[in-house]
Amino acid sequence: MNRKLCISALLVLGVLLASEPFSGSRPKESEILVSAAISLKNAFEEIGALYEKRTGVKVRFNLGASGLLQKQIESGAPVDVFASAAQKQMDELFSRGLILADTRRIFTHNALVLIIPADSKLRIRSFADLVRPEAARIAIGNPKTVPAGQYAREALENLKLWKQIQSRLILAENVRQVLDYVSRGETEAGIVYASDISTAHGRVAVAAYAPKDSHSPISYPIAVIKETKERKNARRFIDLTLSAEGQAVLKKYGFMGSQ
Repeated sequence: MNRKLCISALLVLGVLLASEPFSGSRPKESEILVSAAISLKNAFEEIGALYEKRTGVKVRFNLGASGLLQKQIESGAPVDVFASAAQKQMDELFSRGLILADTRRIFTHNALVLIIPADSKLRIRSFADLVRPEAARIAIGNPKTVPAGQYAREALENLKLWKQIQSRLILAENVRQVLDYVSRGETEAGIVYASDISTAHGRVAVAAYAPKDSHSPISYPIAVIKETKERKNARRFIDLTLSAEGQAVLKKYGFMGSQ
């Protein structure tokens, strides 16, 4: 009798083990990490949600200044996809052999704008007006790490304004910080991307667009990081970003398309 009970118990245990595998043996849910310029935040979060719905693969974003993201990747951060706000950072990663060159694409463009607080009473209507004494503080991204700051410096130098206003510049860690400074009235003006205006919710106004010939074209490259273990899923994210749906999302947030 005891022998029969033991056999029955072993059979039941076998069924349980077959139907409820040990949790440690379950496959890990697929996930990719996308390091992207913070100016892409709203657009990429929407594209990421669409990607997750389509593929079942989770997307995590690491957002920040492109230069800082580049340094993280060079230091071995486990990134799958990198999207930069300028070619410089991608060029440097390419030179170090850290991206899959055949996956590199330009996926959107942007414009550079001069902004002021929405309720500003100052007569700042052009870049030339930045030399006025009332423009005492002007926020831009730090040119050392922030592409928007690099473009801003290039434009100001070509417009012969850099040396005149350099002492008044407030350097920010990224374009969102520039927006905050201007929207709170902590600076009289700032220089950001046109796409950033969509996130300001009416707190800032565009005073002027930088002349196109005053700075290099603002193009955003994207690529798969060479050391990724999720090459297929990383490529799928880039494909979606370049698709008609992905491009529509980018245009919704003020970007200018991949062409």
